[in-house]
Amino acid sequence: MARELVINGTRIDDDSPAYVIAEIGHNHQGDVAKAKELFDRARECGVSAVKLQKRDNETLFTREAFNRPYDNENSFGPTYGLHRQALELGSDELRELKVYAAGLGIDYFATPFDIPSADLLEELGMTFYKVASADLTNTPLLKHIARFGKPMLISTGGSTLEDVDRAVNTVLPINSQLCVMQCTAAYPADYAELDLGVIQTFRERYPEIVIGYSGHDNSISMPVVAYMLGARVIEKHFTLNRVMKGTDHIFSLEPPGMRRVVRDLTRARQAIGDGVKKRRPSEFAPMVKMAKSLYAARRLPAGHILTEADLSIKCPGGGMPPYELENVVGRTLLVDLDEESPLAHEHLGPVGSPVVADSGRR
Repeated sequence: MARELVINGTRIDDDSPAYVIAEIGHNHQGDVAKAKELFDRARECGVSAVKLQKRDNETLFTREAFNRPYDNENSFGPTYGLHRQALELGSDELRELKVYAAGLGIDYFATPFDIPSADLLEELGMTFYKVASADLTNTPLLKHIARFGKPMLISTGGSTLEDVDRAVNTVLPINSQLCVMQCTAAYPADYAELDLGVIQTFRERYPEIVIGYSGHDNSISMPVVAYMLGARVIEKHFTLNRVMKGTDHIFSLEPPGMRRVVRDLTRARQAIGDGVKKRRPSEFAPMVKMAKSLYAARRLPAGHILTEADLSIKCPGGGMPPYELENVVGRTLLVDLDEESPLAHEHLGPVGSPVVADSGRR
């Protein structure tokens, strides 16, 4: 069965363009106006979708974790729980942003980090979902989201192949609309730890599943590498300015970077072509200029039987190509050729008698 994922009418498969996600996460800093601006800039970059995150912080964290002091330059609250709460968007705000994204003509979805958040997003009419790497082993959450019957993207950072198998085997019996995304859960991720070759491993192991790449690196080139390896869903974190307050901005792409990612992914697909080797019209003039042809090395009379020494290989091309040399030696000239005259098939008669070497006697 061919791999295929359909998101809001967009078909994603091995032959499709990349489906590019601008992961906004909490880079909106809890501000709806800033989220809208991020949506605007993402759309201008040509992305397919924007993504947010949703947590039910009061039930997600232990009391100790929620009340842990969080006093640093990136903090939006005195404790970690209050910091997270300050960044969280409520149901009305998420609904407002859903309408706004629809007006822009881009797909809108979110990552729920717990079952209450998943239920809220489903009430808001979310049409597809992302599951974060940290929840790859959270099979109850995977099953809960899978039962919505919506397309699911699952990141695989910080996991083993056994973990990925477990997640795939948990979701597929419930929901076949699945994308597995190679990811390294480091922020930012070092290039030597991206393991992009795993994309090919996933493609071979899960032939019925679309494979993607969720990148936490600082590069605009790795998405193109991922696409060439077979990833068809590409996710990159997105921000207005990488020096903004917050931990995710530093490894996020600003609009110029995201624009180049979308551009280069489009170019990569065009560059792959149809796999048929062919001569392109654009190559004709350069190849005539740079390629070689067979030329007379000196003045040669009609009736002369050609030897290799009678011919030279020179630019420009467009005449008899050098690979014809062995087929030319021993042939009889039908016309006189001046030095550096290009050799042509119509100049040649049948194979003549061997040339007798000059003995030096007169």
